[in-house]
Amino acid sequence: MARILRGEIRWADLNPVRGREQAGLRPVLILSQDIFNERSGIVIAVALTTQAQRAGFPLTFELESAEGTKRSWVKISQIRTLAVERIGKKTGKVSPEQLAPIIEGLNEIIGA
Repeated sequence: MARILRGEIRWADLNPVRGREQAGLRPVLILSQDIFNERSGIVIAVALTTQAQRAGFPLTFELESAEGTKRSWVKISQIRTLAVERIGKKTGKVSPEQLAPIIEGLNEIIGA
């Protein structure tokens, strides 16, 4: 498999799930650093949706122009640690400038 890089948007199989977790085959945004992804066999990612979200920042963040994607919202509260075997084809990429407020939102949720 090709290297999985921070900021990439990739398809991922999120099943099986419990409760209110995002399910199915869906795009995710890779948050973890490249070296972590390469050496650990897992990635840290957040689910994306194309459905307009009522929840605001820090729970969701609109990606206005991510390379190769439709208008999407990052579901920051839907963070997952995934085995690389669950990760599929790259569909897009966000810039470091787009990634920064997403990390900020995550920090607000976890209290960093």
